[in-house]
Amino acid sequence: MRLRRATTAAATALGALALALSLPASAAVAATGTFTYVYEGGGPQLGVLVDPPSGECITLPEVAPGFLPPAHSPRNHTGSTATVFTGADCDGDYFTLRPNGGHASERLKLRSVAFS
Repeated sequence: MRLRRATTAAATALGALALALSLPASAAVAATGTFTYVYEGGGPQLGVLVDPPSGECITLPEVAPGFLPPAHSPRNHTGSTATVFTGADCDGDYFTLRPNGGHASERLKLRSVAFS
């Protein structure tokens, strides 16, 4: 009887481990905090991303069309590294902002960002 319980316990533990390994990685991973930038919209406006998703490109909606001026003055107050790009869809030249306070001046132009 003792061997049967041990076998059942081992099988249950192995099944739980297999289930845990088969589940997809959480898609809800986020760069916790805020990322801000300035864009022109009838005067300077502040854009904010709150807890943005990690591992995917975010094109800033206010400056996505190429005929609009790009955003500038990014401030990264998330816990993740932010890589900003001069083009939409994380294209073009890029610059990396450190987590928890990395920032750049109005000389740095951006249209998209990705968080690690």
